[in-house]
Amino acid sequence: MEILIVVAGILIDRLSKFWTLTQLKKVQQIPIIKNFFDLTYVENRGAAWGTFSGKTTILSLVTFIVLIAIVVYIIKYRPKSKLVRISLSLIISGAVGNLYDRVVYKYVVDFISFHYKDVYYYPVFNVADICVVLGTIILAIFIILKDDKKNEKI
Repeated sequence: MEILIVVAGILIDRLSKFWTLTQLKKVQQIPIIKNFFDLTYVENRGAAWGTFSGKTTILSLVTFIVLIAIVVYIIKYRPKSKLVRISLSLIISGAVGNLYDRVVYKYVVDFISFHYKDVYYYPVFNVADICVVLGTIILAIFIILKDDKKNEKI
């Protein structure tokens, strides 16, 4: 199941970014829900919220090291918890998706934009970002539940 999650995450991310690069880039923005949700073409040359802008090589290296660490952890410890395996699979798929962009394009393709009118804009993101955040949330839930139950299996 974990391989399926990784492959599906990468595939959905790549297909959505392919559409973004071939279609959305031409028009830059497509309003979906007025004053709330748009598809907006953005070239993110940094990390989350544009931090570390222009540090593509460092960000790529850090991402690659984290990917290797997760894979080594999975191989060495073979986590029994389904939640841990799912969360790590989501994190891997998202990391690979954004790493691909950084290596191939020298920026990450973002396109999902939530905002409140022209007052507040949440940073534009992509499917890979969703996978990383969702995987991290699931992992955090596992850690909290495990801590609450002490050494019981979850």
